[in-house]
Amino acid sequence: MILINLLPHREEKRQRRKAAYFTGLALGAVAGLLVAGLWYGVLEQMKSAQMERNAFLGAEIKKLEAEIKDIANLRAEIDALKARQKAVEDLQTNRNIPVHLLNELVKQTPEGVYLNSIRQTGRVVAMTGVAQSNERVSEFLRNTLYNSPWLERPELVEITAGGAAAGGRSRTYNFSMRVSIKVPQAAPAAVAAAASGAAVVRAAAAKAP
Repeated sequence: MILINLLPHREEKRQRRKAAYFTGLALGAVAGLLVAGLWYGVLEQMKSAQMERNAFLGAEIKKLEAEIKDIANLRAEIDALKARQKAVEDLQTNRNIPVHLLNELVKQTPEGVYLNSIRQTGRVVAMTGVAQSNERVSEFLRNTLYNSPWLERPELVEITAGGAAAGGRSRTYNFSMRVSIKVPQAAPAAVAAAASGAAVVRAAAAKAP
């Protein structure tokens, strides 16, 4: 028995090509989906790793912030202790200033100069007095400028001729002046040394049975 294909030969080839084309499209789509799935998986892994790194960095940042806060608190305590120490030193120094001032005025006031009033305002001292001559006033100014570790910046405010001295032989001069008080460098150091010595004594007493 002989079989004869009655379908057109070209139509059969066209159908085969069409089937192969759609098969290729299907395979390409499946391959694309596989690639997209793999890329999505890689992105998710990268995202997860990045989130883990971010969490680790966040934890480390919190630790550093806590340490920085502790350091800031420690610095604040140190600054407060320094301020207290300075306040104690200033108090001790200021407490002794009137004594040093009077001692210096006694040392630096030349013969022939007599002080009538002394008034201190802060670190400025205003004085009035009587001198036997202008030269005596100038000597007083030089002494307070160059010879005193506690006095500086003397300033003559006024000088006027007064009445005749006892016996009527010479004329006196009334003057007023200002001078500033300075604290020698050794004074705060001495106060600090005394405070340190007192602290050592207290610590030793606390350790003693």
